[in-house]
Amino acid sequence: MTSHQTTQTMKPATAAKKLGVYLEATPAEFQEGVISRAELNALQANPPAWLEELRSNGPHPRPVVAAKLGISIAGLARGSVTEPLTTEQIEALKNDNPEWLQKERAIQAEVRKEGARIKKRNAERAARSGDRRS
Repeated sequence: MTSHQTTQTMKPATAAKKLGVYLEATPAEFQEGVISRAELNALQANPPAWLEELRSNGPHPRPVVAAKLGISIAGLARGSVTEPLTTEQIEALKNDNPEWLQKERAIQAEVRKEGARIKKRNAERAARSGDRRS
């Protein structure tokens, strides 16, 4: 009995998400086809000009916009940013530094601080429980 290796494919939306680009800004042939795992790996290893352009100038999807602004995706929504933004628009927002952005950055800093505190606490607990077992 022989086994057949099927080619793993994905929808363009999934591939765009993995590449960190906004699907609607990609070329039509990318949006209309299916992308194999090998094609995705090739795009990541040797990005074509259109992919490099999208990654550097946008428009960027919400997760990328949020990361570039240092806030959460929910923070974008609270700040009424619902559309993809270009790198230029993101830089303008950073320079303007509106009150909602300052607030969201403070919230994100608190979330990170709390996450670090919990991680440290869990590590200390794990170390103590490891000491008891010895």
